[in-house]
This record gives sequence, structure tokens and C-alpha cells, in this order.
Amino acid sequence: MARSDKDKLNLVRNIGIMAHIDAGKTTCTERILFYSGRVHRIGEVHEGAATMDYMEQEQERGITITSAATTVYWAGCKINIIDTPGHVDFTVEVERSLRVLDGAVAVFSAVDGVQPQSETVWRQAERYGVPRIAFINKMDRVGADYFYCVKSMEEKLGANALPVQCPIGAENDFLGMVDLVTMKAYLFKDETMGAQYDIAEIPNDLKDQCKEMRSKMLEELATVDESNEEFMMKVLEDPDSLTPDEIHAVIRTGVCSNKINPVLLGSAFKNKGVQPLLDAITKWMPSPIDRGTIKGIKEDTDEEIGLEPKDDSPLAALAFKVITDPYVGRLTFIRIYSGTLTKGMALINTTKGKKERVSRLLQMHANQRTDLDEAFTGDIVACIGLKISSTGDTLCTDDNPLLLEKMEFPEPVISMAIEPKSKGDREKLSMALSALSEEDPTFRVSTNEDTGQTIIAGMGELHLEILKDRMMREFKVDANVGKPQVSYKETITVPGKSDTKFVKQSGGRGQYAHVCLEIEPNEPGKGNEVVSKIVGGVIPKEYIPACIKGVEEGLTNGVLAGFKLVDVKVAIVFGSFHEVDSNEMAFKICASMSVREAAKKCQPIILEPIMKVVVTTPEDFLGDVMGDINRRRGKIMNQKNERGVVIFEAEVPLSEMFGYSTTLRSLSSGRATYVMEPSHFERVPSKIQEEITKK
Repeated sequence: MARSDKDKLNLVRNIGIMAHIDAGKTTCTERILFYSGRVHRIGEVHEGAATMDYMEQEQERGITITSAATTVYWAGCKINIIDTPGHVDFTVEVERSLRVLDGAVAVFSAVDGVQPQSETVWRQAERYGVPRIAFINKMDRVGADYFYCVKSMEEKLGANALPVQCPIGAENDFLGMVDLVTMKAYLFKDETMGAQYDIAEIPNDLKDQCKEMRSKMLEELATVDESNEEFMMKVLEDPDSLTPDEIHAVIRTGVCSNKINPVLLGSAFKNKGVQPLLDAITKWMPSPIDRGTIKGIKEDTDEEIGLEPKDDSPLAALAFKVITDPYVGRLTFIRIYSGTLTKGMALINTTKGKKERVSRLLQMHANQRTDLDEAFTGDIVACIGLKISSTGDTLCTDDNPLLLEKMEFPEPVISMAIEPKSKGDREKLSMALSALSEEDPTFRVSTNEDTGQTIIAGMGELHLEILKDRMMREFKVDANVGKPQVSYKETITVPGKSDTKFVKQSGGRGQYAHVCLEIEPNEPGKGNEVVSKIVGGVIPKEYIPACIKGVEEGLTNGVLAGFKLVDVKVAIVFGSFHEVDSNEMAFKICASMSVREAAKKCQPIILEPIMKVVVTTPEDFLGDVMGDINRRRGKIMNQKNERGVVIFEAEVPLSEMFGYSTTLRSLSSGRATYVMEPSHFERVPSKIQEEITKK
């Protein structure tokens, strides 16, 4: 069965909605669902009824935690929307959404402009080359300023912000906007909840301003596509002769090539400006065809290949999210980059080298679902039946195995011990932790070998708190958690060598392995590299993988305080074996001992996570707030004054930031705010290193 006409690939838009927490992103999505006819009643975030925020904690806290996926139709286009969280602890959700999108709408608050988390999300989108348009929301709020926001986008994000609308009024007098392409005013009717609006002539007091803004917009557009000489000539000689279709075509070219970021405006809460935003998505955002050939690596030859985004191309799909659903069990969200996927199809997970089968295909609308028989190129669907596929895995068919680019996820920075309140819940806790770590690649579970405690690690206090909540709600496991602990790392500072023998003789067949290693520091942030330089068969080649595995295992526990050893280069250079007593296990144990022996001689040090902290405070409290950051071993990196407040950025060790929100609240009478995200790892001062190693 071929795809239906209404789902033609050139009419598909895969978009994300991203923003700082509280910029009104979920409200904006709710309005899109309402006006496109997907829901018949608007869900309000402050009432805890938003459709896209379907987890209980999301409805209680009013923040979006997981990226919910939904499909709507508008102006003949099929729009797959992923609503992403704005809280920094959930960066992984944003990261994996952006990986599978073709475009994004960045929502900004008209009062606050570009806030710190907006910068983080924008940088992530930049890294994946995702085309963006901006929507300046909350134009009805006191202090709303569209032009300040545009300037803020240019200065803070380096965006090529292109105003394509002009506001009509602001704050309580916000009525609508002028479309600079058609030079018509859109005036929204409150009595129809914004579903109806009048298209009128531009108010007299705005005519000159709109003419000037249109002229600047056209001049900017003339530089987007230098091959379009006809457009450039019209802009120079007779701009009034340009038709809206001609202008839309050039804006689309600029958006798809990431040269411009058109800026629209409105108030989602007051139901103004959402339909023009939907029009912009359909007219300017790229389809999967515009995003071009998909690059992959052919599994057997390692050569790079390009797949055309067509239904009859070989199947290539990426799993980007796994959730455990109370009714259907394991749901794997995938984006199909090329080819067609049918229900019951046998697949290969090339990342893990295992076979999979899709038993059911579902189209998702937040937490509701529709069964599908097949899905096509460009579709974002959920699969039931995939048992081992996790975030970032490539799925394809047996006859065309390839690997898509993997997703990179940050290392957790905070950990805590966890145990069930009642002994009988131990197995339930284990199942809950296993399910949650499958869903979230930044949530790690491990066992402390010395104490036998289960340790959970994540991206921040809120991250772990919400996961603990979910254990209680979804898996009915009540758990005690210890105090949050910093996830330190260890590394080495000078090169070293080791020459280790592992010999065990206990009657009958013994164990023998001999491994010589060279070890040196790697560049910070580069991770560990383990290579074999064995020549002449001094260690038989069938034992080399066991040696590498042994080295990797040896690096998981450091030599100072048991923290993971990172940024280390290891070369296996020499060794010997015994015809009878050598085996894989002996070489694995020997290599593990050898790397630890070498690390002890390499002046090891402890590294601590450093956080980038951005604080916004009224000037009256600046002295106290900065003094407190200095006491926390923080370094002030920069500061600027903006609209009556001071915003400064600092780098502070995570170990000094526990309980910071309470302190900041009391220092500023509740008026200062902050956001924090992991920045890098740095050597801890020697006095603190001593304290850590004594514990």
C-alpha cells in the first residue's frame, strides 16, 4: 500500500518546539493542536490539563519532561511535532529530539528575550544543523518588547534574526500583527478564542514603520540566494512588484539553508498569532526531501554511503526514544530516514548486531495512539516488539545493513545510593531501574563493589528526583535515597609503563598471562583509547579482545578513590603466553591488573565536574550573590546589565552547589534566579583531593 496523497513526502514537516522553561512552549503546542482540529478543548498548563504534558509529574510541576510526539494536518501538510523540555536537567530529551527533526520553532518570551536555557537549546540545534524559525510569545505581558527580543537573538545567539511581522500594540493593548510579506494586518477576535481573525489594512500609525521594516526584510532576503537575480533586481528596482509567493520562496530557501531565522510574534495564551505560525511552518520549513541525502556507514566495508529519502530506498531508521507504557509495554520511537517499514517486518539492529521484529506500528498523539499497517520515509512512529533497541540505535533490513551517525550523550554529574524501603521490593526496584535506564541514556545504574549499594547517577537533582517519583508512580516501588554525591573522575598526568604476570597454579590446569602496557594522558574530554601494538604473535590474536576488555574494565575503577579513570591512552605493547595454561579469562584479568599498576605510577589526580551557572539578579543584591559564588570556589566569567537586572556567568564546582536555590532565594528575597548546566571537568585542589581519598 502506497502513502496517501495527503501524506506526500514534500508535504511532511518534522518539527520540534524548543525554548527556555516557562517561555510558553507547551501552551503554544496546545494551541496548534486546537486550531488544527486535533483537540476540541484547549488544555492549559496552569490547570494541569495540557495534552502534551501527559506524565503525572509534568501536570503537577507544569514543566515538560519527556518529548511527546503528535501529528497534525494544516494547509495540506502533515506536521509531526515533538514538544521538548526546557529544563536543563532534561537536555538529553532535547538532544535526541533535535537529532530526528528537520526543523524547529524556538519560542522566546517577549518579556525576557533570550534566556540561558534558550542559548543551550539553540546551540544544540546549531550542532545538528536544524533550520529554525522564532516565535516571540507572551506579547500580552507587561514589559513585552518584540524588538528587544530580536536584538537579544542577534547579540546572544549570533542568529540572523529576520522580523517578518510587526506587532500591533503590546501588553494589554496587543491586538495582532502585520504580515510584512502580504502587508496586511491580522486582528484576532477574543470571542472566538482566536479561531477567527480579520485580515485588514495596516493601521495608519504603523504604515511608515511597516514599510521601513518590509524594505529591510527584502534587502536581507536579496542576499540569501545570489543565483536568484530576478528577485534581487526587483528588490532594487521595484519591490512593490514582488508577489507573496516569490517572497515566501526566498524565505524558504533561506530557512532551509540556515541563512536566516524569521521571527514571528503572538500570545499563545491569548490565542493570537498561532495560525500565522502554522502557515510559516508549512511554507518555510524543510520537508525530509529538502534535508537531502542521508549519510550512513556500510557495515561490512566501513565506506560512507548516501541514501535518498524515498519510500523505495533501502530502509534506514533511528531509534530515538524508549518508554515503558503501562498498557503495551516497551514502546520504541523511531524516525524513518529512508524506505518503508511494515507491521511484522524483520529488522537488524546494526548498532548491536542483533535481529528485531516489529509486531505493531503506532502513530502517537501525546499518550493516545492509532495503529498503522506501514510507515514511510520521513515518518516518526512508535514500535511495539523491539526488545533490545535503545536510543541512538540504527535499524535496517538484513540485505542492506548500515549504521547512521550515533548520538552523543553527556556523562552524569551527580549520583546517590538507592535502596527499597522493604526488602520484598528489591526485585521490583531492579526492574524499575532497568526500565528507566533503557529510556534515558543519561541515567546510569551501577553497584558499589565495596558496599554492595545500588548507585543511580544523572544530570542533576531534579532529574533524579523525578526518576524517583516515577518509580513510585509507575512501578509502585517506594525507595530510600542517600544524599546526592558528586560524580568525580580520575585521570593521570604523566606517562607510565607496566609489566604484569598473572600466574595461578592449583593442581591440574593452571592460569597464565603476561601483559606489558604503555599508558599516557589523553586530551581532556577525549575519553579513553585502548589499542593493541602486539606484533609477532607474542600474545595470540584470539586473546587480544580479552586484553582490551580487561583494560577497559580496569579503567572503570580508579586507583585513588575508585572513581572512573578517564582521558587515558593505553597501548598493549608486549607479553607472553603458555600453550596450555593461557586462556581469555587469564589475559582479561592480567590486562586489568596491568593498567591499574601502570596508573598508580602516573601521578593520578581526581577531577571534579564544573558547572556553568548563569545568575540573574536585581542590582541591589549583586554584592551578596557574587560574594556567595566566590565562597563556593566559583570564578565569575562575565557579567552584563540588562533592563534593570544584572546577568552574570560563573564556573562553579558542582560539589559546592548543593542547596544553592535556597541560599539564592534568601540572599535576594526570592527575586534572583539561576540556571546551571555541566561545563567540563577540572582538577580538584590538593587539599580537597586528600579529603576525598580519606573517605
